[in-house]
Amino acid sequence: MQREDELSTVLRGAPSLGTSRAFSIAAGDASTVLAEGVRILVGQSPVCEVRLADPQVSRRHLALENTGDRVRLVDLDSTNGTFVNGVRVALAWLQGGEHVQIGDTLLRIVPADRVPAPQTSNRTSFGRLHGESDAMRRVYTLSERLAASDVPIIIEGETGTGKEVLAEAIHEVSTRASGPFVVFDCTAVPPSLVESELFGHERGAFTGAVATRFGVFEQAHGGTLLIDEVGDLDSALQPKLLRALERSEVRRVGGDKWLRADVRIIAATRRNLDEAVQEGRFRDDLFFRLAVGRVELPPLRERHGDIALLTHLFWHELGGHDAAPYDLVQRCERHVWPGNVRELRNAVARHLAMGEAWTAGERTETQSSDSIDSILSMNLPYPRARQLAQAAFERQYLERVLAANGGNVARAAAASGIARRYFNVILARRRSP
Repeated sequence: MQREDELSTVLRGAPSLGTSRAFSIAAGDASTVLAEGVRILVGQSPVCEVRLADPQVSRRHLALENTGDRVRLVDLDSTNGTFVNGVRVALAWLQGGEHVQIGDTLLRIVPADRVPAPQTSNRTSFGRLHGESDAMRRVYTLSERLAASDVPIIIEGETGTGKEVLAEAIHEVSTRASGPFVVFDCTAVPPSLVESELFGHERGAFTGAVATRFGVFEQAHGGTLLIDEVGDLDSALQPKLLRALERSEVRRVGGDKWLRADVRIIAATRRNLDEAVQEGRFRDDLFFRLAVGRVELPPLRERHGDIALLTHLFWHELGGHDAAPYDLVQRCERHVWPGNVRELRNAVARHLAMGEAWTAGERTETQSSDSIDSILSMNLPYPRARQLAQAAFERQYLERVLAANGGNVARAAAASGIARRYFNVILARRRSP
């Protein structure tokens, strides 16, 4: 029995200028259009753009992304699985015309007529965030709209993509620009002190509390509070953060009064919060409260044309004269940059400081070659030498694929083309002493 649920879409980015290829997603008689450059979630949860009432469908069942000529489908570790033309999949690329079965719901995905694309920003930078690629222009368009509002925002992206930079840029062009911009990193504070850092404490509230302390909510009053790496926030503190967001007030540890906190919240995370909610590690209601606005910063490897621009920019910012060396720019453009913009900046700084004209990618290749030479120099029997070489390869391969996917095991396994369970077996083997 096929369910006919009303589908709706909320754009998280804007397509390129001109026209863009679209795909129609239909369930029963209802349908929606997935424009180029847009990623949506399908499931029962209120945070899903395509929300289904099918009880056999998980709260966040799958994600669909229009990459221009295809649709990228990713199963979000759903309970009952995703089937494309009868075959269960974790990751699939759809051309259009496929039938996607989830629970009792059949999704039909077909190419749609080209649709007019909303005009994207003509910016080449947004605050200290730079880039001229279509991927970044879509981020600028969405960020401009969000900066004009006061809604909470989640900024997602791999390590080093510039999430804090974007958050500060949004603050600087918002109506709160004259107020403070305060950053709280959930990973930089011991778990026992997180509540005190967030909400403050009264004198004598605990051992060592020799004076009253304002928390970051009070410090950011009238401005913007960036909660960095919110996906790492302890589950016991998540309901307290939710209360602060919903009531715009906080109570210091050891205090008995509620204090008004007029704060615009921006959260950032390198983690897949959809997956964290699915697994029960992050509260669904907190995620829904934070994700009123949602920006996904693209990794550097998807920002076509931006590597050369950023290399020249960092070269001048770090004290380089004239243009960046041609050889350095070419080397940078050939590397995939798993550490993203931060890694690129560090490579340029290293070249300026030490005259090193190689990148992390080339260093890895050299290390790999040295490792093989070292194994061969041991004059071991062939089975043992092969075992050591395989172990070295697995270690370096895992490091690179995990870095390229922001540490997310599910995405790394899909990118590797192997089952997640087998990927975890290899990972455990490499991490064991």
